[in-house]
Amino acid sequence: MNIKELLKPSLNWLLIFVPITFFLEFSGSDKHSLLFILACLSIIPLAGWLGHATEHIAEKTGEGIGGFLNATFGNAAELIIALMALNKGLHDVVKASLSGSIIGNILLVMGASFLAGGLKHKTQKFNASGARTLATMLMMASIALIIPAMFHYLVLGSNNAVRLENDLSLEISFVLLVIYGFSLLFSLRTHKHLFSEPKEIIETENTDHKTGTGWSMKKSIFVLATATGLIAYISEILVGSIEHAAKSFGMTSIFVGVIVVAIIGNAAEHSTAILVAMKNRMDLSIGIAIGSSVQIALFVAPVLVLASYFLGPTPMNLVFSPAELIAIIAGVAIISQIAGDGESNWLEGLQLLAVYLILGIVFYFLPEASNTNFNQH
Repeated sequence: MNIKELLKPSLNWLLIFVPITFFLEFSGSDKHSLLFILACLSIIPLAGWLGHATEHIAEKTGEGIGGFLNATFGNAAELIIALMALNKGLHDVVKASLSGSIIGNILLVMGASFLAGGLKHKTQKFNASGARTLATMLMMASIALIIPAMFHYLVLGSNNAVRLENDLSLEISFVLLVIYGFSLLFSLRTHKHLFSEPKEIIETENTDHKTGTGWSMKKSIFVLATATGLIAYISEILVGSIEHAAKSFGMTSIFVGVIVVAIIGNAAEHSTAILVAMKNRMDLSIGIAIGSSVQIALFVAPVLVLASYFLGPTPMNLVFSPAELIAIIAGVAIISQIAGDGESNWLEGLQLLAVYLILGIVFYFLPEASNTNFNQH
């Protein structure tokens, strides 16, 4: 590697914040706001390395399994952060990060991908049937998240309301996990052609890969394990400083969860989806963006509900606040509309980003009590 490559702007420069974060944590500093910022900056490059390792493993495992691995390990950082918050009983932050990840993937990631790809290629095409299938799966998942909120109002004031909501959320979680399993069977086996890229694009990409140097499986697994371990530890630091940092910066916990934590946790998807869109690989880009949201709703959310019975001080339910549900429904609605024609352009990317920006402004001005009171009896 020459000097020019080393001096080239890169997210790897942020790796310097990893040892600084460790030093500040071990020194017993009470500078929670600084710790929060350093932890956020540390997770971004680590999530990127996690994504790189997954891509190299995907090259050796085949296209379908590779796409699944990209979505799974792309969400690993957020799952780890959520588990740490769950352990501390920060249910509102966990739910906010889940809803933020769903809307972040389909609005921010997909919008940025459409914009970046559209500026380089006038009109980009993708498999409309596969995109509609993912959008429909996401619509089904959003319905599953709406039901517990409706049930919340029906049992409000009841003596055993909390237990009923927990039981309902637990049973819905099992249903979502079963549906997620069948969706993998559908996309990886029975209808994998709907999620495959055109042959000429795959051949072009394979030619490009031959000119480069791939990682060995041993190196990929080592980087994957190391990045995951570091993210797990720094996530604990991040979660421990969230409440203090939110108050210091004048932000509510729901804004931190929906916007800040979601963006940090999904750093790997952000970069990967945008880069492949610029290479005109829109099927893969859409698969990462919408597929990650589907995985959050059908897999990560129910897994966290189940984990809360073992990790958290109290079980977590699937009762999201009205603001979060409206944001999810709005995001799913616009993405279902855009995914229908099998084409994308830079203007559609700007439209998705505009919706995300509007929702971000709403969550910033949303009072803390509006979210907290909804989840209390």
